[in-house]
Amino acid sequence: MTTATVTAGPTAATAPASRPFKTIRHSAALAKRSLLKTMRTPEALLDVTLQPVIFLLLFTYVFGGAIAGSQSVYLQYLLPGILAQTIAMSATAIGVNLNTDISKGVFDRFRSLPIARSAPLVGAVLADFVRYALVAVITLSVGYAMGFRIHTDPFQAGAALLLAATFALALSWVSVWLGMVARTPGSVQGFMILLVLPLSFGSNTFVQTNTLPGWMQGFVNVNPITHLAGVSRSLFLGGPVTSHLLWTIGWIIGVTAVFMPLALRAYGRKV
Repeated sequence: MTTATVTAGPTAATAPASRPFKTIRHSAALAKRSLLKTMRTPEALLDVTLQPVIFLLLFTYVFGGAIAGSQSVYLQYLLPGILAQTIAMSATAIGVNLNTDISKGVFDRFRSLPIARSAPLVGAVLADFVRYALVAVITLSVGYAMGFRIHTDPFQAGAALLLAATFALALSWVSVWLGMVARTPGSVQGFMILLVLPLSFGSNTFVQTNTLPGWMQGFVNVNPITHLAGVSRSLFLGGPVTSHLLWTIGWIIGVTAVFMPLALRAYGRKV
């Protein structure tokens, strides 16, 4: 009786403590699975590889002369905005992929495995963070090849890329929630495009806010893409950082606080 009591104590105490570590391990394994699946289908990376390249080339060489009088001058203004736009658009993919996996029964197979119930969802979000880092690096690399130059230091430039990827991670919870509640992958993509396109073009991505109509400037001034592009410009090129940084952090916290619980609740109901 004494031996049974001594042995049972540590086991009961350690089991709950090891649970979070198991969840992290399972999520990391499923994130790796998701990345391997992406690498075997390179066309799934078109939105984070070719899209920023096409946007940079088109907008710089088509509109640069008309807007700024010089393509090289306009590129300095445009690149941080394109980074904000493309990284926001890349958050669409996770909702589409999750909706597809659920409709194909992939999550039913996950449920039969001895893993944490939240691991497939957390793993998918972790894998998508790699996509956001990739689009940030590609945008900056292509911009550098076109003539874009950073006027600050590597630490501030790295902070701009990290902030952009974190913003996309927050926005991905909106996509995850839509992936859980929408009926088809196409509808998830449609809803996300309807959200991201007005945010992208109704911002200071392509032109300065003071050139826009007065009625539109109110929306532009609170638009999260405006502040992400603004803080990226300041961190890349120099200038006041605080206001745009606080707005961007506020949007990241606010979007995550609202849509992460909604996504987790919808996920629990769905699977």
